[in-house]
Amino acid sequence: MSRNVGLKGQIRAYVLWPLFFSILLIIFNIFVYFIDRRAGFATTVFAVVYIGVALFLYLKNRSLILNEMVSFATKYGQVQRQLLRELEIPYALLDDTGKIVWTNETFEHTMKVKRNTRKSISSVIPAITKNHLPGIENETETMITHEDCEYRVSMKKVSMLSIVSDSEIIESFDYNSYIIALFMFDETKVNKLQTEIDEQKLAVALIYIDNFDEALSSIEEVRRSLLVALIDRKINKYLSAYDGLVKKLEKDKYLVLLTKKHLMSLCENRFALLEDVKTVNIGNEMSVTLSIGVGLEAESYLKNYEYARTCIDLALGRGGDQAVVKTEDNITYYGGKSQASGKNTRVKARVKAHALREIIEGADKVIVMGHKIPDVDAFGSAVGVYRAAKSFGKKVHIVVNEVTTSIRPLYEAMMKSGDYGEDLIFNSMQALDAVDQHTALVVVDVNRPSRTECADLISRCKTIVVLDHHRQGNERIDNATLSYIEPYASSASEMVAEILQYIGDNIKLKSLEADCLYSGMMVDTNNFMTKAGVRTFEAAAYLRRNGADVTRVRKLFRPDMDAYKARNDAVRNVEVFKDVYAISLFDGSGIDSPTVIGAQAANELLNINGIRASFVLTDYQDQIYISARSIDDVNVQIIMERLGGGGHLNVAGAQLQDMSLEDARDLLMKTLENMQKEGAI
Repeated sequence: MSRNVGLKGQIRAYVLWPLFFSILLIIFNIFVYFIDRRAGFATTVFAVVYIGVALFLYLKNRSLILNEMVSFATKYGQVQRQLLRELEIPYALLDDTGKIVWTNETFEHTMKVKRNTRKSISSVIPAITKNHLPGIENETETMITHEDCEYRVSMKKVSMLSIVSDSEIIESFDYNSYIIALFMFDETKVNKLQTEIDEQKLAVALIYIDNFDEALSSIEEVRRSLLVALIDRKINKYLSAYDGLVKKLEKDKYLVLLTKKHLMSLCENRFALLEDVKTVNIGNEMSVTLSIGVGLEAESYLKNYEYARTCIDLALGRGGDQAVVKTEDNITYYGGKSQASGKNTRVKARVKAHALREIIEGADKVIVMGHKIPDVDAFGSAVGVYRAAKSFGKKVHIVVNEVTTSIRPLYEAMMKSGDYGEDLIFNSMQALDAVDQHTALVVVDVNRPSRTECADLISRCKTIVVLDHHRQGNERIDNATLSYIEPYASSASEMVAEILQYIGDNIKLKSLEADCLYSGMMVDTNNFMTKAGVRTFEAAAYLRRNGADVTRVRKLFRPDMDAYKARNDAVRNVEVFKDVYAISLFDGSGIDSPTVIGAQAANELLNINGIRASFVLTDYQDQIYISARSIDDVNVQIIMERLGGGGHLNVAGAQLQDMSLEDARDLLMKTLENMQKEGAI
């Protein structure tokens, strides 16, 4: 071995330093000869003896050092192996196929395997499949659970190329194999602590009583304090069970602080307080309903409170009687099963009308816009705003990209009357070109930017007014100067008719304009059969006084024979799901504005005994349009929200893309089934 193996590096220099010193000794000896020959001879004898001894020691120590190093390396490898065997972290070596090559004692004890096992890692840890092994990437991690413990499994590739290259018994030909080092880190305690910390995060909630004044006014004065006390007790008792801190801010407003853990319990129970508080009855004619807004998981407590304020606005804007929970990237809705109660007072309508008047008077031009594929309500309310702005001498344009079957009779009647210019109707491009710094945009019958006729107008205009009767969702127009959203209103036309009565004394509707508004109310209420309240009929009476003719409106909206047959086909092809849901697929090819036919068919299906909700799916313009209707006990709005749509408790809709009618029907059925299991409907 001494002939074939040599020393190098610092240890070689350390062993050879006596020989290096011999060179200096020889030079010194030569120098002594020049001084004295006898002294030089004596020095030569000393140098020869020194060099001989140095060579002898080098040759002898070289062999000893090599033997000691080999012995040390052998013992060091054994120590390393023993340390790995006794390592407290479960450790194993796998081949590139996932078969176990070597394990330490901790791995064997943890996974209950024998030493020198050659099983596949998947048979020992089923959670680790071949897809979890390192492939293109050099290192992978995955979480597993074993015997109530959570482990983070780290696997790293270790190349065998260097070992094979230096081997004298293995010849390599583009060898690229590897082994996998597997470590298991027990993170049970860490995860438990993280979960506990997460559960203790503070959630801020606001609770508003929706109909406080109306409920009090419906009972005797001597009982009012008792009703208030019972409501307070119900709220405090319910939340105290969840360790919640309740502080009454005003007569009908509460601030609640509770942990995320208890909030999750409230969510699992779908905020049973919403239904529980309705049981408070001491003779009051109407049940008390609540709106709850919750903010969670923000970076600060103040931000959580802002989330709660946003949620309570959403809950109220959607008609109340529901809870809204907001995190940084998600909004969840609970409840909302009851119909929003309308208020008999018109104070809010009067205030909004005066605010709208100020906006119109401050603008040079007014553009009115409804939703895509406009219906009679969108067009009628737009015409009402047109008349209001025109009364103040403003230039007004209505944005309509497609004149659908539903609005064509009104559109043609207005164009033939000669009282309206050709520039009354603009498409999106014309509206964008007409916008300037002094243009006011009024959005009617929609509050979702993506559903408007031209979403770019919202970002172009500085002054925006929103008039809508649909419940708000996650998407809304945030930069509105004036927002008037009343879910209890039957239609946007009803809201505009009320505003017209307060916006100015010189407003005088033409009979055709009154017909447009009346038509919008009539269609959205299904001939005043749904969502029609006291104020609905008062608005209808106002329109009748201004020349609206019921007979003329009825003639305008009689369908042609093809449309009538198509509607009957949609009704005939219905299938009943779970004995209460009527679902029909309608192919709208060859029909002008088939979505209108679908909506009419959905209304017709509600006339069938036992049907609680109807859904008509229409294929139109590479999209599936769903028209959803119900009478009272099914909230179709929250069903459509699951599918990306929205609307009212009894009237809602959604649009689905990249799927067939059959796929959309299956998705709807699955959604209904899941919501029934959750108790959401």
